[in-house]
Amino acid sequence: MAVPLSDILLLRALPGMTTVSRSRFLYNRLNSDFKQRLAVSSQSLHISPNFFRDADPVVFAIRSGDVETLNDLAASSSHSLLKENNNGWLPLHEAAYSGQTDCLRTLLKAHPGSVDKRTLQEQTALLLAVSCEQLPCVQCLLESGADPDICSSNKETPLYKACELENADMVNLILSYGATVNQRCSQGWTALHEAVSRDNTEICEILIRAGATINPANTYCITPLIVAAQRGLMRALCYLIEKGAGVNMQTCEGFTALHEASKNGHGEVVALLLTKNADANKPDNSGLLPLHVAAQYGHHEIVSLLVSVTSRAKLRHSWISPLHLAAQYDRHAAAAVLLKTGADVNATLPHSHSIEYADRRTTALYFAVAHGSRRTAEVLVNAGASLSLDPVSPLLMAAHHGCVSTVSLLLERGADMNVRLPSFATTFPALVTLCKNNLPLLKCLLNHGCDALTCFACTYGADAHPPLRGSSIRTAVSHRYDCTLPLNCDERTERVTQFCEWISTPAMCKWAGPIIDLLLEHVGHVQLCSKLSELLDGREEWHAIKRKSLSPRPLQHLCRLSIWTQIGRDRRRSITSLPLPSRLKTYLSPDD
Repeated sequence: MAVPLSDILLLRALPGMTTVSRSRFLYNRLNSDFKQRLAVSSQSLHISPNFFRDADPVVFAIRSGDVETLNDLAASSSHSLLKENNNGWLPLHEAAYSGQTDCLRTLLKAHPGSVDKRTLQEQTALLLAVSCEQLPCVQCLLESGADPDICSSNKETPLYKACELENADMVNLILSYGATVNQRCSQGWTALHEAVSRDNTEICEILIRAGATINPANTYCITPLIVAAQRGLMRALCYLIEKGAGVNMQTCEGFTALHEASKNGHGEVVALLLTKNADANKPDNSGLLPLHVAAQYGHHEIVSLLVSVTSRAKLRHSWISPLHLAAQYDRHAAAAVLLKTGADVNATLPHSHSIEYADRRTTALYFAVAHGSRRTAEVLVNAGASLSLDPVSPLLMAAHHGCVSTVSLLLERGADMNVRLPSFATTFPALVTLCKNNLPLLKCLLNHGCDALTCFACTYGADAHPPLRGSSIRTAVSHRYDCTLPLNCDERTERVTQFCEWISTPAMCKWAGPIIDLLLEHVGHVQLCSKLSELLDGREEWHAIKRKSLSPRPLQHLCRLSIWTQIGRDRRRSITSLPLPSRLKTYLSPDD
């Protein structure tokens, strides 16, 4: 920024002012906006705030563009033009950064050998001038022999920086002085990578005319074309393909441009790549095809594009199907497209991968339930997914997660209410053990016909219960609620556990009252065993529950139970649709 003319005239009128005083005067008159710009820019260039406060008269003169004062200071033996500040900046760096071309020429004339001196961040004056888009300074430095290939500490070259700033004139100028067009930064990116990432085909053309390699791979073997596919940059992608870039090149992880476009949902890019002979059957290092990736990320439009060009044989030999991935990540729209285009709803995971899971899961439905993918589970069930192909019932997994809506869905579609836990044998419905403190889930099970009566069957009755043998039950119960072993197919207990034994364990006894109370609503007259009586006696607020079990049950309650028994479990949920008076429907409704 120039100093106002009035200030220059004032200085000329004061011939007795020393050079240093004149420099300090000029500095104090610098525009405040310029100071602010320097302060903001300094943060990105790692310049200490003290740099501006403690700068010497030479720097003051450079910032004001006062070449005459700079010449006077250069002639003075008390001021060095090669003095570094705390960041390793020379006056040369300041002139390049500030865009003071005339000062730059003066400094280069005085010390031509300093043209490639670097700061502590290894920035040359050329790189600083490029970073601030000071084109005249860039030309001056190059004409003075500046090396265009010297990079900073993060391996950025002036050419790379010019591409980042999308300054085509700067790119042309740097290349005209022999810059290495294929030089790489710290991540292995070339100038072409950077130009492509900006979707700037004009600079791409300049670089390629200068000899840029069309398929340079960075540290992770990512080519410019893969960058364009990742980011959905159609203009750059079309340009690179026209120039002969390889559409099927792979990264270190085996991803192709088609994988990346499918992952990021760039449907137009996928369509273009397919017309340019991109291979939809080239797997990545983990064996996944682009169709797998599109299904996993839920891009159902891309799934539709890829299904017809993906080999069925390749899919059969994959370790997992796209449908399994859609189920795992709750991509219900993608799952619907896959099913509509012929995917097998009951396809199973290969045994070699199924055994990697403690529950030995195999079907897409189980994957959906295990990962809480409620919407996809419904799509699969509606498409005819079997509920009995997995070693562990999907119903058990849904109950384990406490998902009432999924449990209800599976029960309405015929899931077996009497399924057993592989690792915990019981004399009562195993599903009850999965409710723990989840009363809405227990109510859902009971409303669907779960056998509550077996919970009150005890071999000891009113007699005292013997102490538990060892820690078998405690171990089984603790494992049952260990999240790392929820439904383990390997561990099995020899002893069959009764409801009263399970509910009285330390892990469950604090919920005993509400659970027993809810169970009593679905049974008639029952006799509490000594263990259950002892539990209910343990808290005053549970005494009313015990009295409910000892008192005669209301006739209204017993009649409703009898009607429920007569109509059967499967038809109980359809009561509301029967041609009955509304009061009778309300009376018979399980939700009443």
